Amino acid sequence: MSARGPVLQMDDGGIYALDLDRAATDLVGQRVTVEGVRSRFDRIDVEWLGPADRRS
Repeated sequence: MSARGPVLQMDDGGIYALDLDRAATDLVGQRVTVEGVRSRFDRIDVEWLGPADRRS
């Protein structure tokens, strides 16, 4: 989480801002799976977000 909203920090050091329809505070600090569309250089329009160990 950043001052501007949720971010995804990649293992390789990359960081993406996430555009979400819901709050994701329950997933802060966890490994996650993100499905969506890269809408700008550093932004993802999220369609689905959840824990990395399961997919709903």
